[in-house]
Amino acid sequence: MTQQHFLSRLLTQRLRDALPGGAAADLWNVALDEHVGGHLDRRALLKYAGALGITTALGSAGLLAGLRPAKAAGKPGGTIRVGLSQPTAAFNPVLLTDSASIGVLSQVGEYLILDDPEHGLVPQLALSWEADESLTRWTVKLRPGVRFHDGREVTSADVVASFERITDPANGSSALSALKGLLAKGGTSATDPLTVVFQTEIANTNFPYYISSSVVAAIVLPAHLGSDYEKSFIGTGPFRFESYQPQRGIAFVRNDDYWGEKALPDRVEFRFYQDQQAQFLALKSGEVDVIPEVSTLTTVVESDPTLQILSVDSARHDAIHLRTDAAELSDARVRRAFALAIDRKAIVSGFYRDRASTGNDSVFSPIYASTDDSVPQREQDIAAAKRLLGEAGLPNGFKVKLTTERAYSIPEYAVLLQNQVRQAGIELDLNILPQDAYYGKAVFGESPWLDSELGITDFGHRGTPDVILNATLRSDGPWNAAHFKSPAYDGLLKDYSTARDLQAQRLAAGKIQRLLLEETPTVITHFNKFIRFSNKRVAGVRFTAISHFLLAGAYLA
Repeated sequence: MTQQHFLSRLLTQRLRDALPGGAAADLWNVALDEHVGGHLDRRALLKYAGALGITTALGSAGLLAGLRPAKAAGKPGGTIRVGLSQPTAAFNPVLLTDSASIGVLSQVGEYLILDDPEHGLVPQLALSWEADESLTRWTVKLRPGVRFHDGREVTSADVVASFERITDPANGSSALSALKGLLAKGGTSATDPLTVVFQTEIANTNFPYYISSSVVAAIVLPAHLGSDYEKSFIGTGPFRFESYQPQRGIAFVRNDDYWGEKALPDRVEFRFYQDQQAQFLALKSGEVDVIPEVSTLTTVVESDPTLQILSVDSARHDAIHLRTDAAELSDARVRRAFALAIDRKAIVSGFYRDRASTGNDSVFSPIYASTDDSVPQREQDIAAAKRLLGEAGLPNGFKVKLTTERAYSIPEYAVLLQNQVRQAGIELDLNILPQDAYYGKAVFGESPWLDSELGITDFGHRGTPDVILNATLRSDGPWNAAHFKSPAYDGLLKDYSTARDLQAQRLAAGKIQRLLLEETPTVITHFNKFIRFSNKRVAGVRFTAISHFLLAGAYLA
């Protein structure tokens, strides 16, 4: 037995001693075997501990040392200033969707669990979580002594009310896209002031992600919230509300009564701008310290000695949907030909300058521990693409309209795709719409996104792939723009969601990955890093890949 294997086994035994019972330790033992076998790195191992809800037990047993990086030791004080686009609507945690609002509310609002970009699922207002054998009843223990900014103590009643709000269809919460079919209104209850029980409609091993910051609207708020959130911006976070000027900006100050480690900055300010160019000019002039990425200016930032690029790995991607019930695209051979005509290396290395990883036509990004990396990577093959088109009765190729949104770098990406697939005889007629027009009412029959034959849609990062797998490709998925109907896929997705350990989950993932390569209802060529620009006078700025700003540890360098 190697020393590494011995230490891993020793860690497992110490973990068994730290846990009440051996079920979680058995699952952890599988993860350790994956780690020793080289299939799971140390970061992914810690993330899996979070998914099991055992990070608190690990910490109590002193088993996290060496896995987590040391905290930054910056000097307290000062103001961190962030430039953002204008929020798209009034601040309402229940309806939270746009990146600006997510960034702002992450200063005051907290979740049961934080999906941390480095460490995976980390206890925030929850201390632990565990499922019964059916994987449909999840018990969450709350952190005692946490108070809202107005002094009220957080109890299970607040958590129940918070989840009842976002699962009530009448409220139209953005969380419904993730929770529909999994957690219904009435599915959350309390057994005592510090214990919450979630009764899910179906079994799902990854349920902790659905009650984490991965579902941005799942912020824990007071049971009696009131109707005008913008008057209080109440929460439990490391900063508390100071002032708000609509369309101009908002400021928060350090919460000295915070339950955890106190924030370093005295204040954080968010200033709103009409466009990305204005944000960049504000960064360059020193008016703000941090802004979102402006993709057209990344090379400018790289060469500027006063600025820096901050990034986190993510599963963020631009999905190309191919309607499986429309004209030529109804033939899987035609869809595969389209995918084979694309040069992914040119996209990742050229278009994105290696600030992305290669996709293989499913949402199973390299960052997910369950991704089966033995599945062959699809590469450009023009000859094979032409052969498939010929077999499908299209020896001269075909023409199709590609509809997409004018957002981020998608229009330029669409032009690149247009030029690449032309080599195989596929002509794309580009139809680039304003973002709001592209999404329309976001329901079938009233949305170019969901109704177009061929389209490109941006999808943000999710902590677990099944959030997107369910919404976009399940037969009754609300975002199934490909109109993909596959009982085999639906069954495999259920297998993936109920797999109890990493080996079983990876086995199901591999089957899904291979099925999607064969059917090709979507093409995913890349996964983007999530990027922020910053000046070099600040350090310790952290953020998630779905736009939360974690500024409690930021400081003036």
